[in-house]
Amino acid sequence: MNMTQSINRLASIAAATAALAAALSSAHAGSVTVTVIDRAGKPVQNAVVIVVTKEAGAPQAPLATSAVINQAKMKFQPLLTIVPVGAKVNFVNNDPWEHHVRGTAAGTAQFMTNDVGGFNMFLDGKLDGKAGKSAEITMAKPGPVQLGCHLHTSMLAHVYVTDSAWTQATNAAGQAVFDDVPDGPAQVKVWYSEQLLDLAPQAITVGVKPVLSNLQLKVLAKRKAV
Repeated sequence: MNMTQSINRLASIAAATAALAAALSSAHAGSVTVTVIDRAGKPVQNAVVIVVTKEAGAPQAPLATSAVINQAKMKFQPLLTIVPVGAKVNFVNNDPWEHHVRGTAAGTAQFMTNDVGGFNMFLDGKLDGKAGKSAEITMAKPGPVQLGCHLHTSMLAHVYVTDSAWTQATNAAGQAVFDDVPDGPAQVKVWYSEQLLDLAPQAITVGVKPVLSNLQLKVLAKRKAV
């Protein structure tokens, strides 16, 4: 066998190996669709759905490790941000007046005295022709964080810091769709800003057949734009 034939053979083996690896990867990933409804049976948008897997794996589209949250027109924008543990979140004040950014634990954790990971910052107002004042925080602890402003109490938003790669916000139909969850046992968790007590996790088994999971909150969801 000459050199050219050897190279071609190695290239063929490499291509076959890559194809086999891709096939095996897709064979060990399943689809999970979670639908969240409120107490009245209406779909809930911007509920956070977390799929916790026992098998190792990685989603095709991992969560971004950085995010920007603006303060503009007396609002946090967006109202919900999902980031992985360790992500950096940059807060920017685009209003001409000063704001605070106060981060505290949300849900039942807000009643605990030891609020590890809480933060408080002051941002000057934006000057004409200048970039908005900004400050960056590293989200080191998993869980929901409520954002507020001491000066303007109507300003509220949330950051959900997740330790699961399979975490999404529900869409207008109340659904979160995961197409690449590793096969095997898993749990589905839901967090929603207006429900104080979290629902019990729902056990599922991911496999060849798509998993359809429905969860109903105990509250009526308020209709608000993000």
